[in-house]
Amino acid sequence: MNRRAFLSLSAVSPLAHLLPAFAADPRRPPGELAADLVVLGGGVGGVACALAAARNGLKVVVTEEYDWIGGQLTAQAVPPDEYPTIETFPPTKLYGTFRSRVRDFYRRNYPPTEAAAKNPALNPGNGSVSKLCHEPRVAVAVLLELLAPYLSGGRVRLLQPYVPVAADTGRDAVKAVTVRDTRTGRELTLTAPYFADATELGDVLPLAGVEFVTGAEGRRDTREPHAPDRADPADHQACTVCFAVDHVAGEDHTIPEPRSYRQWKHYVPRLDPPWPGNLLSWDMSNPVTLKPRAVAFDPAGPAPKGVLNLWTYRRIADRANFADGTYPSDICLVNWPQNDYWLQPLFGGPLDRRERAVGAAKELSLSLLYWMQTEAPRADGRRGWKGLRLRPDVVGTEDGLAMAPYVRESRRVKAAFTVTEQHVGTDARAAATGKKPGEFAAEPFPDSVGVGSYRIDLHPSTGGKNYVDVSSLPFQIPLGCLIPQRVENLLPACKTIGVTHITNGCYRLHPVEWSVGEAVGELVAFCRSKGRTPRQVRRDGALLKDFQAGLTKAGVALEWPAEVAKQPR
Repeated sequence: MNRRAFLSLSAVSPLAHLLPAFAADPRRPPGELAADLVVLGGGVGGVACALAAARNGLKVVVTEEYDWIGGQLTAQAVPPDEYPTIETFPPTKLYGTFRSRVRDFYRRNYPPTEAAAKNPALNPGNGSVSKLCHEPRVAVAVLLELLAPYLSGGRVRLLQPYVPVAADTGRDAVKAVTVRDTRTGRELTLTAPYFADATELGDVLPLAGVEFVTGAEGRRDTREPHAPDRADPADHQACTVCFAVDHVAGEDHTIPEPRSYRQWKHYVPRLDPPWPGNLLSWDMSNPVTLKPRAVAFDPAGPAPKGVLNLWTYRRIADRANFADGTYPSDICLVNWPQNDYWLQPLFGGPLDRRERAVGAAKELSLSLLYWMQTEAPRADGRRGWKGLRLRPDVVGTEDGLAMAPYVRESRRVKAAFTVTEQHVGTDARAAATGKKPGEFAAEPFPDSVGVGSYRIDLHPSTGGKNYVDVSSLPFQIPLGCLIPQRVENLLPACKTIGVTHITNGCYRLHPVEWSVGEAVGELVAFCRSKGRTPRQVRRDGALLKDFQAGLTKAGVALEWPAEVAKQPR
């Protein structure tokens, strides 16, 4: 659906601010491209960053590894995880526009029922996890719609499928980043006054020599109540290779038995605190209490009262919303504890670690599907649903698995300011303030550049830890967590921001990543117009106030309404 456009490659010096970006320079060799801002990674944060910079007149180059831009929303196939007041108080006007256009896309291109078409809060999948569960390719279409005028006008160049492979640095600045076409091997050198690392794993940070943190910090370093006693850089949250299925009763769509199925069939997680039994089962740890929790799965009917039906949990197409015959079945997106993969991290070791980890995660997801098709217990006493059908067309791949693993944790930049549990955790704030819940809010940040809200939600990890799922308060995004301690012109625009292993658990979701990316795009535009660096903006009260006024004018919320700020998640 998303094909690479023809690129006219050219370059100018990253310091030649007065020359037009993308302009040809006969003194430069072919294979170079210059812009005002290079955004490495076209996920949620990367797209928001590019949109914000482009609307302010900057020329932007965006690179993306996969066929679909959109990251979590698309290539990773995860419906947006959002907060309860998202409908009335989106974090930014632009994010609200994205959500509205998703609904409009269904109304314009699908045959919704009359009731669905008239519903201003249409939830295409009626999934219980989100107020807007939708198919990933719809998000791709909407993101491309938002980018369309800038792509056509030459203000944004989209390079796919490209990954960063090297960086040229000097004097606490990045001069250039080399990217490689993953299909042809062709390399391009990208130059700009500013770069944004919007990759899912913070891949530019080590290439550019930017100081970063991985895994879990120790309690002696952060004093966070839920941090482990000792730091463990290799302790990363699980990743998940998602997939979509529908159910065609009376048909047999059983896949061949996966190579490692018998291993996963008998696998009992060794976690602390313990998991209640086999991973491939309808019993799991309650994320909050860590006590055993039974869930259900039934494509044909509701679960018993009080029991979560995984079929509707992340359902991305509810056929009841559409005219008869539009869908032969509902479509369920499988992103559950049963296919969380935590036996090895995605990064931080040998160069082939990511490939091996993703391969193993894919085997787990296929094993889960095969188990559901053949052996999973049913409420009617039978075993398995042969009619479960893998939907490769929904996720845009040949094997039926999402293009990319769902990444919950990446490298995190060592920032001018780091958000800790004491700033946003409900219990930690209660201890610090001595007040009762409902009487206090998260730490107010005078340099706020956005807002977010989600529980501190850490999935089982490569270090053998079970869930850490604790309450947090609606929070702000401080400018300080977007500024590296040393490097001046590389900014984090994804999950690479200055948070800890603990606070990553609430700063990693779709709306927050969007807000981070949009703030970075606005920041680069502001710095270019004022001739100042991000660090100078944060330190200068007048500049900071001016920048925040621009964010507000652009529709970026900098603080929560008083009636919401003290309501813990």
